[in-house]
Formats: sequence, C-alpha cells, structure tokens
Amino acid sequence: MAESLPEVTTSRRARTAGLLSATVIAVVVLLWAKWLPYAGKLPGLAGKHLWPGSSVLTAGDVHPGAAPSWAAAVSFASAYLNAVLRALVAALMIAAALQTLVPRQWLLRLLNRRGRLSSAVAGGLAGTPSMMCTCCTAPVVVSLKRNGVSTAAAVAYWLGNPLLNPAVIVFLLLVAPWQWTAVRLVVGALIVVAGAVVVAWLADGRPDSVPATPAAHEGPPPSLRRYLAALLRLALTLVPEYVVVVLLIGAFRGWLFPFDGRFGPVAVTVIVAAVAGTALVIPTAGEIPILQGLAVAGLATGAVGALLVTLPAVSIPGMVLVWRTLGRRATVATAAVVMAGGLVAAAALTLLAR
Repeated sequence: MAESLPEVTTSRRARTAGLLSATVIAVVVLLWAKWLPYAGKLPGLAGKHLWPGSSVLTAGDVHPGAAPSWAAAVSFASAYLNAVLRALVAALMIAAALQTLVPRQWLLRLLNRRGRLSSAVAGGLAGTPSMMCTCCTAPVVVSLKRNGVSTAAAVAYWLGNPLLNPAVIVFLLLVAPWQWTAVRLVVGALIVVAGAVVVAWLADGRPDSVPATPAAHEGPPPSLRRYLAALLRLALTLVPEYVVVVLLIGAFRGWLFPFDGRFGPVAVTVIVAAVAGTALVIPTAGEIPILQGLAVAGLATGAVGALLVTLPAVSIPGMVLVWRTLGRRATVATAAVVMAGGLVAAAALTLLAR
C-alpha cells in the first residue's frame, strides 16, 4: 500500500533532520580533530620554516635494523595512537553518521556518477576536506561501501584524504623544497583519480559503469539510538584489530623501514622505499620529519620521492580495516597502484631536482 501524504512528509522531515545532524557532527568533530589544530600550526611554520617534533618511526629510540620487541611495539603504538586519537574518534563518529543519519539516496547521487572517472573525481574531492590519515579514513570507507558507494569513489575517497590533504600541502610548501610539493600534488592527484579507476576496473570488471542508485529502499529513518548502536559496533569491530596491527608494525618497524644512512644501488633503494612506504603507518604529516631526516642522511632523491606518496597513501593497518568490506582484490590492487605511483613520484622528483 502506498504511503499517505502525511507519512511521506514525516519521512522527508526525518531524513532532512538526519542529514543536518550528520553535517553538524562532521563539522564539529573535524574542527576539533583537524581544522583548528592544523590552523594552529601554520603561524609557527610560517615564521620558522622548520618542522617541530621527530619521526614517529624512531619512537622509543628504535632505529633501522633493530630486532622486533615488545618495547618497540608499545612505544610506537603509544606515539602513533596519541597523534591520531582525535582523528580516529572523528572518523568513527562520521562513519556511524553515514550509516544511520545520511539518506542513502543522497549519498549515492553525490558519489556514484555515470562513469568510473567521474566517480573517482567525486570521491577524491569529497575526501579532501576531512584530511585524515589512511587508517582513520578506513572506517568511513567501510560505511561508504556498506551504503552502496562504487569502488572507484570509495577508493578515491580513501586515497584522497591523505594524499591531497590541503594542510599537508601547505606544510610542505613552508618547510620543504618546492619540488616535494609539486610531486605530491601532481602524482597524488594521479594516484587518487587514475589509480581509483584502475582499482575499480580490476576489482569490478571491464565495463565502465557505476551501480545504479536504488529507486526506493532507504532503510530505517534516522535515530539517535541507531547512530549510537552503529558507533559502538564500529568501535568494537574495527578498533581492536587496528590496535593489534599497529602494535605489530611497531614491533617490526626496524626491519620494515631499513633506511639508516647506508644505502645500496639507487634502483633497489627506490623499490624498497615504495614497498616499505606502502606497508608502514604514520599519522597525518608524519612523512615530513621522516623525509627530512632521510634527505639529510643522503637517501637518494628518487627514494625520497617514492616515500613522499607511499608513506601517507595506504598502510597495512588501513588495508586490514577495509579488507572485508572493500574486498581482497580491490585492497591489493590499491596497494599495487600506490607502489606504482611511488615509482612515478621517484622519477618525477629526480627530474625536478636536477
């Protein structure tokens, strides 16, 4: 039986209220976790042109080649989680809002465009304002996929958050050579858009199409109870495995990141950098002190270029979080695309630095 006019009106009001509530949640938590803290960094960076703080990879006085240990795991996890805690809370709150407060039709119309290329552009642009690291973006990607967002848009959102983060771009301009910023922008945009299209093609098949937006099904109306339940479910299912994988990365970081100032052939170093950068997890802008230290130590320019895009783009913890929802093929393809992008960035930075 068709809904009566009062029922339709009530439903529309509820969904509008849900969308407004989700918008308020997103703006407030991003102001708290991202926008205001980043704005607070700018005056100091503009005045001194020096990055404050040290590399998270050396937390606990762990250096390249160090054997795995519990102390290395705990010191890294403590430093990393302290840096990303606000962003992780914000990500979980936004992810829960996407699942329960945002009308599904609206979300799909926004991100599921006619072709993979336009969907990737939409996803990349949507991810830019939230400025999260790869792991904090992962819960949001999970919610996007569960709502029916296309692979191209979801992957572009996942990659666009860290690679096209406008705050990090400005930070690079202030404290690093201009060539780093140019490579990050150009190659980062290439990975986000073209890379997402390639991943979708490999994961979903050849036709350049996007799933059609369902005409009727919207799910239950928004409610605070459903929102809190979704938030709790995301926290209980994603955070424990996230912490475990971060501990493992911290324990083995001495082996995973072998750059200690004694470098081998340039080609081998660049390849190792592309692979290591894709595996490791860092907080937002964490690549800046790492790359500055390695550049001073004499790491090849090409390897610096590879790490410039692979370190922030994806990580093993981030891949673990999206694996079940995004799918094995799409997750592995995303890592491969990022590694390939790292090699492109290596060549580009080498050419620009001549």
